[in-house]
Amino acid sequence: MVTGPNRRPGIFAIRDVRSLISETTEEGHGLKKSVGATQLTAMGVGAIIGTGIFVVIGEGAGVAGPAVILSFVLAAVACAFSALSYAELASSIPVSGSAYTYTYATLGEIVAWIIGWDLILEYGVSVAAIAVGWGGNLNAFLDSAFGVALPDAISKSPEDGGVFNLPAVFIVLAITALLVRGVTESARVNLVMVVVKLAVLLFFIVVAMVNFGTGNFQPFAPSGVDGVTAAAAIIFFAYIGFDAVSTGSEEARNPSRDLPLAIIGSLVICTIFYVLTAVGAIGIASPDQLKASDAPLAAALDEGAGISWAASILALGAVVAITSVVLVILYGQTRIFFAMCRDGLLPQRLAVVNQRYGTPAVLTVILGVLISVLAALVPLSEIVKLVNIGTLFAFVLVNVGVIILRRTRPEMPRPYRVPWSPVLPVLGVLFAVYLMSDLPLSTWIRFVAWLALGLAIYFLYGYRHSRLRTPGEGGTPSWARDTTPETPPGDPR
Repeated sequence: MVTGPNRRPGIFAIRDVRSLISETTEEGHGLKKSVGATQLTAMGVGAIIGTGIFVVIGEGAGVAGPAVILSFVLAAVACAFSALSYAELASSIPVSGSAYTYTYATLGEIVAWIIGWDLILEYGVSVAAIAVGWGGNLNAFLDSAFGVALPDAISKSPEDGGVFNLPAVFIVLAITALLVRGVTESARVNLVMVVVKLAVLLFFIVVAMVNFGTGNFQPFAPSGVDGVTAAAAIIFFAYIGFDAVSTGSEEARNPSRDLPLAIIGSLVICTIFYVLTAVGAIGIASPDQLKASDAPLAAALDEGAGISWAASILALGAVVAITSVVLVILYGQTRIFFAMCRDGLLPQRLAVVNQRYGTPAVLTVILGVLISVLAALVPLSEIVKLVNIGTLFAFVLVNVGVIILRRTRPEMPRPYRVPWSPVLPVLGVLFAVYLMSDLPLSTWIRFVAWLALGLAIYFLYGYRHSRLRTPGEGGTPSWARDTTPETPPGDPR
């Protein structure tokens, strides 16, 4: 950012990348660099593989038939464009905040606030909804394995006929306590859960291949290309989650190498498992059988392979899978909120790192408690749709950010570069916009209303308290202290 000595930065002021990185070393505001490539990749897999593959495959097969296999590939390709852009920005700007931080460095403060406010809702609602799903899957596992289930009064929200969703509260608070304890411990627990849920999927794939037949593959694409693309739009959301890896940028030991590997690697691993699972499912069950069941993989093993006890294994896999998703998404939520607080757009005192644990403990507890209340009592059936539009909106801005930074900061070190830029980032934008255009009008109205509330908070609080406009060391605002950050020391200019 370049600003005259008597001119305050406007709402489109851009944060200098070096300034953003330097703030990560501030005493009391810096996070511990303690996560490696394997743990980061596991975070990506942990965030992506949840109830999606255990449920969405049935919906996709009902639309595309056996060609749902191609739908999984197409959805992966659509995600890949944005994943490449995330990889470039995460390796170049290793700072917490993900799309919020990248937008601050490319499109300006007001746009960064909008995407940050959007991500707060997206991640928060997502965690609450996933926690509710965790409770439902826990009950399904208890029922299939032991023939018992929790009473509706304490296992469902008022929206679903209960009083208080105790399992949802329990899982959110348990994950909150783990995240407070430390990112290293959290990453280790997540790695174990990822191994378990991949083992469950591998079990399904092996059993399916042993009992495999080709009869269900005809006709392969009963609805043609339209069916494949329509199913891909449904399946796309089973891939969302790789972006959460970028929220761990600041805590990566070697971000320039590890983050691109983790973001792209987690997407590749999940795509392989998704495609093999889809092939195996069609090999032992018809698309109609998959479509008719709420647990299509368990139904495929029961009806296609004659393994009636498989439902218990898959129900356990779903519980573990969702636990891992809650962990990674709540982690991402805390890091985005942390970055916004450290920048002054939200109360800076919340961006204090606990010296014992190396985590923003107070902030994590506050968010955990708020989300647990949301999961226990608030109707989520409608607002959960905001997760989709929020994610796609972030994808658009990250892809645009790559294009802009290539033009405005061509000299900036880029350990990983998106190939064939700007072609691939533009394709990422087009895919995201296409999927956004298919969302219902009611979702857009709620989204705009949330952003309007956010803008009111920004102008009443964030704008005035931003680090760009508040006194730093020596009582001088940062915009007056560093007027030409692009000029190297000693340069006569």
